[in-house]
Amino acid sequence: MRKTLRLTAATMAGALLLAGCGSDDGASSNSAASGGDGGSSGPAELTFVIASAVTSPKEEVAVVAVGEQMGYFEEEDLTVDTVNADGSVAAVQAVAGGNGDITPADAGSVLAGIQSNVPVKAVGGLVQNWPWQIATLPGSDITSGEDLEGKKLGVISLASGSAPYARAFIREAGLEPDSDVELLPVGVGAQAAAALTGGDVDALALYGQAYTVIENSGTELEYIDNPDMFDGIRSLTFAAASDAIEESPDVYERFLRAAYKSMLFASANPEAAMRMGYETFPSILAGAPVESRLETDVSSLTAWLESATPAEGEPADFSDWGAISDEEWEKTQSYTKDAGQIREEIELDRVWDSSLLEAANDFDADAVLQQAADWTP
Repeated sequence: MRKTLRLTAATMAGALLLAGCGSDDGASSNSAASGGDGGSSGPAELTFVIASAVTSPKEEVAVVAVGEQMGYFEEEDLTVDTVNADGSVAAVQAVAGGNGDITPADAGSVLAGIQSNVPVKAVGGLVQNWPWQIATLPGSDITSGEDLEGKKLGVISLASGSAPYARAFIREAGLEPDSDVELLPVGVGAQAAAALTGGDVDALALYGQAYTVIENSGTELEYIDNPDMFDGIRSLTFAAASDAIEESPDVYERFLRAAYKSMLFASANPEAAMRMGYETFPSILAGAPVESRLETDVSSLTAWLESATPAEGEPADFSDWGAISDEEWEKTQSYTKDAGQIREEIELDRVWDSSLLEAANDFDADAVLQQAADWTP
């Protein structure tokens, strides 16, 4: 049975006492270090920490559900379970504290954790095209960043990547967060839409897939263009505990290979991926019939995949899944500093371990694409 456990930043910032995340028998700490490696019996057990309190059509579907249902994890001698964390800060702390093994967390939260001596490292990129944007209702008097002065801006939570993005956007407009613009947590989906349409906030700071969910529910939105400062900044990035990477590099390499195969499959056949998502995460349906949700959820997943696959060319031609260049890290660190998440840039070797990516990209893309083309419900 898939286990769901809500991890919050407040919970994880304490004694990190949560246990039992990786399996039903309660043994969870650093599960990647045991099983399926070095000749030991059984597959390696990994706990994937979803950096969101809500399970929805995004990385948990494109990576976990597809990897599980298509047998990509099994091929790599892995079993993968999931827990939910309330934002990237909590997700990073979870993997550092042994309550999870890998998370696709906001790069800024990974950097902030490392600067605070949280023992984690990034091992592979995920979302490569900047997904965040400011949205308003049609007819709003907010048409630029300067117009946010004296307004209330909705963010997912103060522990998510939404908040530092909002702060950086506000500062780029010559304003100051908190004093000039109030940030209010509004969540995602119907909750965020209600906050905007009900007048609790004047604008939202969400990512593209979250806006697709709102628009699919019938709420029209208008968007403010991002300034050029956001071009080339990385968002969700796979991170794991530093000691676990050193102790079991093969396990993380195998996970990344399965993850990137899953991403390729999902990009080629998002409907198949979404149907697998319902199978793996029934809570997404919330009891509704599959066919009543499929079209809108496929649209939502496709919007997320557009942020996580190459902006130019086709995913089929992409042979460098997970790569993040030094220039991208430099720009990401500069943004994270401007957003107030870190005080100064961090030496890259403390942040980034790219040693697993060559092997993680060693798979037959044509075979994956054929599986996607041949898949039938």
